[in-house]
This record gives sequence, C-alpha cells and structure tokens, in this order.
Amino acid sequence: MPDLLWDDVKGLFDPDLMGALPDVSVEDASVEDWQAVFDLVRLTGWTWEYSVGGVAGPLPSAMEVLSRPAGAETVDLRVWPVPGVLVIFRPMSADEIDFDVDLRELQGQAGVDTLCGFLAAIGRRLGKPVVMTAEGDYGNPVLGFAPAAGRVVLLGEPRLS
Repeated sequence: MPDLLWDDVKGLFDPDLMGALPDVSVEDASVEDWQAVFDLVRLTGWTWEYSVGGVAGPLPSAMEVLSRPAGAETVDLRVWPVPGVLVIFRPMSADEIDFDVDLRELQGQAGVDTLCGFLAAIGRRLGKPVVMTAEGDYGNPVLGFAPAAGRVVLLGEPRLS
C-alpha cells in the first residue's frame, strides 16, 4: 500500500502551487547525519555524482565537505534514486540536511511513490523527520517522513500568497 495516493496529494505536486523545487530538509542534523546520508547514497545503488565548483570527483567524508572554508566553491551531491528523477543535496551546514527535488519529474502515482520511498530511506537511516515545504515557505511543512509512523504522511496544506 502506498504511503500517499496521487489523488489525495496531486495539489502538493503542482509546480505552479508549490514551486518547481520545493524545499526538503532534516533539521537538527549533525556531521554524523550527513555521513549517514553519504553512506546511504553509496550503499543503495542509486546513481550519484559529487562535484565541487561543477567539477565531478570522488565523494569525500562529510567532515571534509562540511569543514571547507567560507567562500569555497559550491558543493553538490546529485542523486538519481530512479532514472529521470534528480535530487540535489547542497552540504553547507552540519545543522541541516537540505535538498531539492523537481516536482515536474514526480508526477502521477509513480512520482509520489518515488518521493515517498526516498524520504523514507533518508528518514529511516537517520531516525529523524524529513519534511517538504513549498519553495521558499520554510516552517510550513506539507508532507514528510514521520519516524513514529514509519512512513510519509501529510502535514498540512501549502499557504497561498
């Protein structure tokens, strides 16, 4: 049984309502949590690419990535949990794990299932909530992985400006 049904959540997957790149995050994170995400990416068989300033290279430890000096080149960890669906992590702070998904790649029940599976994999690995908000609407989560429930659940409706 899917965590969420497309007919119940299709408005939350509408790029015009939510923004094409909603904000997904894990708060109260640590270097160890980032390392757990890096390890998960390596172990799952997902396709991934790590780059510094747009130049691809091997994925270092989370400690190395997060201890880079201020003003250093931008770091991206691009992950494809399934072909055609890109998730971009931008490790900037140990305190929060944040990443982008493109709602245009997550349409229909297959898209909902892909997102729910990815959020659940991260949340289970960390034992922490993973929440999604409309693009730029921090603090108003609409869905996310709830550790107590062991699945992705609805958390609210996006605020319309």
